[in-house]
Amino acid sequence: MTILCVDDEALILQLAVSMCRELPGINDVQGFQSAAEAIKWLETHTADVALLDINMPGINGLMLAKVIRETHPDTAVIFLTGYPQYALEAIGMHVSGYLLKPIDRERLAGEVAYALSHHQAQKSPAHIAVQTFGGFDLYVNGQKAAFKRSKSKELLAYLVDRQGASVKRAAAFAILWENAPYDRSMQKQMDVIIRSLRATLSEYGIADILQMRGGEMWIAPEKLDCDLYRFLQGDPQAVNAYRGEYMSLYSWASFTEARLEQRMGRSEREVVAGGRSPSRN
Repeated sequence: MTILCVDDEALILQLAVSMCRELPGINDVQGFQSAAEAIKWLETHTADVALLDINMPGINGLMLAKVIRETHPDTAVIFLTGYPQYALEAIGMHVSGYLLKPIDRERLAGEVAYALSHHQAQKSPAHIAVQTFGGFDLYVNGQKAAFKRSKSKELLAYLVDRQGASVKRAAAFAILWENAPYDRSMQKQMDVIIRSLRATLSEYGIADILQMRGGEMWIAPEKLDCDLYRFLQGDPQAVNAYRGEYMSLYSWASFTEARLEQRMGRSEREVVAGGRSPSRN
């Protein structure tokens, strides 16, 4: 579990982070003194709980909570403030919890535990199906996912193709734009593509299938029902479903397609050797 703490007062932030790190089941706690820093971090990370000070300069906690709701709907929000008059507005936003300063250790533990249990109870695991044979598409509970940017969809396709292996941003850029220079403007464009992909996955409640750390990204293959993965595991239905086309829109996919053809060829030779005629029906 990951907790995000945001408070413009350094001492209170330090105390909040320290208390959160002592909570059971918490693996990571991130602290920021401004909402802008937190938003930047959330572009490439996710949090299970966000503990937000309300009264902050610039982007306050209420505004930050709205951003989190839009981009990370699975994150539970707990407000932290020294001003009781904000309680009504906070309750109106249907947040998971509300704490008054100074922070009480037991109340913090109780609010976080409630937020996690209540939030997880509302979530049911989505069935995520990925089609790679022929074209590429993502289905969530039977609904085809719509991507706002074609490059974001292609990035997801490439990560699926890598089967959980991580890739650096520059390497992913080279796949998406081939011979284009990876200059400052294109680095920003790559950031836009990644943010768009994360926003789409969050919209469908499956943001956790994309993992990012230290400038690298990868897909969580164990969360996907993917025809490619089942084919490689020898699933007969997936093997029979393959018709010689793999992510046909993407030129980089030809390398995997060649491996699939090679593997299919071996399988058919094994069938013939066993006294049966090869078939893909």
